[in-house]
Amino acid sequence: MDTPLRTIAVVGLGTMGTGIAEVLARAGREVIGIDVSEAAARQAVASLEASTARAVRREGITERERRDVLARFRTFGDLQAAADAELVIEVVPETYEIKQQVFRDLDAVVSPAAILATGTNALSVTRLAAESRRPERVLGLHFFNPAPAMKLVEVVSSVLTAPSAVETVTRLARELGKQPVAVGDRPGFVADGLLFGYLNQAAAMYEANYASREDIDAAMRLGCGLPMGPLALLDLIGVDTARTVLEAMYSASHDRLHAPAPVLGQLSRAGLTGRKSGRGFYTYDAPGGRTVVPDALTPVAGAGAVAGRPVSSVGVAGSGTMASGIAEVFAKAGYAVVLAARGPEKADTARARIAKSLERSVSKGRLTAQARDETLARITPAGSLDALAGVDLAVEAVAEDLEVKRELFRTLDKVCKPGAVLATTTSSLPVVAVARVTSRPQDVVGMHFFNPAPAMKLVEVVRTVLTGDDAHATVREVCAAVRKHPVDCGDRAGFIVNALLFPYLNNAVKMVEEHYATPDDIDAAMKLGGGYPMGPFELLDVVGLDVSLAIEKVLHGEFRDPGLAPAPLLEHLVAAGCLGRKTGRGFREYARR
Repeated sequence: MDTPLRTIAVVGLGTMGTGIAEVLARAGREVIGIDVSEAAARQAVASLEASTARAVRREGITERERRDVLARFRTFGDLQAAADAELVIEVVPETYEIKQQVFRDLDAVVSPAAILATGTNALSVTRLAAESRRPERVLGLHFFNPAPAMKLVEVVSSVLTAPSAVETVTRLARELGKQPVAVGDRPGFVADGLLFGYLNQAAAMYEANYASREDIDAAMRLGCGLPMGPLALLDLIGVDTARTVLEAMYSASHDRLHAPAPVLGQLSRAGLTGRKSGRGFYTYDAPGGRTVVPDALTPVAGAGAVAGRPVSSVGVAGSGTMASGIAEVFAKAGYAVVLAARGPEKADTARARIAKSLERSVSKGRLTAQARDETLARITPAGSLDALAGVDLAVEAVAEDLEVKRELFRTLDKVCKPGAVLATTTSSLPVVAVARVTSRPQDVVGMHFFNPAPAMKLVEVVRTVLTGDDAHATVREVCAAVRKHPVDCGDRAGFIVNALLFPYLNNAVKMVEEHYATPDDIDAAMKLGGGYPMGPFELLDVVGLDVSLAIEKVLHGEFRDPGLAPAPLLEHLVAAGCLGRKTGRGFREYARR
């Protein structure tokens, strides 16, 4: 079949329907806009007039092209107007009852060859198709908001959809300048299926009072490079909308990770639906506003602050990439640094790694030669932990093994002077477990840097139930001094970033495992639809599948949620030695260097 799809009807002229109509009209299609509301139809026309006028001012199109676009868009109040359409895209409210009625009514109007597409992002395409007399012509066509700007389009097939219909619509998406990804029919499809599970966990984390809304959002922006934090994104999407999507996902999956966090229902029932109402997780300057304004939950700088201990010298225990990076961070900030490793050779190798890093910064113009020399002069390599006796802050960055860390902290307890703060960089182990082996657990705190430490701005500051206020304050003050952004969190597996990131990665693996979508399509969906800097499979291969599996096991062991159980495919790849880039093969193959 080679349907040209020159005439396309869009049913529902809200924000999404209007955006889709604009994309189609600007791509040369005759667009029939249908909405029962005359006001919505007038607003859609006004919106297209305004957007095309902006395009003329920016010299994106000519005035004649603008007139042609506007002439191709006509609005009507009745579905009968879709009679000549070769494709109908419905974008009506997200309920089965309304959408099913639209499909039943369209059956009596359109030609037998017309393709019917639903713009749902949460409902079952199969269930909607079953209401049509021609279910083989029904599929999902999920654009992302704002439709003119977002490149991703998910093309959703049910078990009833004819391959020819999928091919035709996929070709159209490419002609519109979009990137289509093929997915099967399950709530949320790919992008929302992964995104909303992550958002739901963030809401639950906030509801549990584990971390503040500001710290959760900052952690995911700075730790993962995301354009927005999860709670700010929930406010943008609409708290009520997110809850509706999650309800649909949970009804299909019965996965507790999709069960909407109670706070979403509480905010929705209170009318606190996010930006559109002027208040959700945050408070905004006006309904529909973008500017966050202070409210009762906004942290007040300096309120109830405890003074930290003075720190002039820092010890770093370890000789790997993370230890070298942390030592570089402190030395650049003017601290005297003792870099202690297991033997002089390892310490010298670590210092040489720092010298190479500093040299790269000089060559890129980020650092002067004088600053390089001064930084390097502040670092003293040592082949024994005994060299940390006089430091004010000791930071361990050794292997992520609880017994190794415990043994090291027993030594630090004996070596370091009274009053020194002892910090662990663990990303997944309980901080209190290393604190308890010392005689001064009040001095022990988590200080989780992210790799590469010189570049990454985030530090998760983890206090245990035994950590002293002044030790905690010391680490926060030091973070500010080295120009890092500290976020506070409690002592539980994954802290903020890993607790939200790795279940998302694990769910992506499950999608591939179930033959629901390919790694390439999932990566494209999350980069184009979610604004992620890397797709989940790109990131898994960079982090290391073995590292990911270990963290998933820790999360599953602590929270005992079946949805956090590591995907069997991930376990199989690790067992086969396919660990990602470092072995040349993970979810993809890489050229050996």
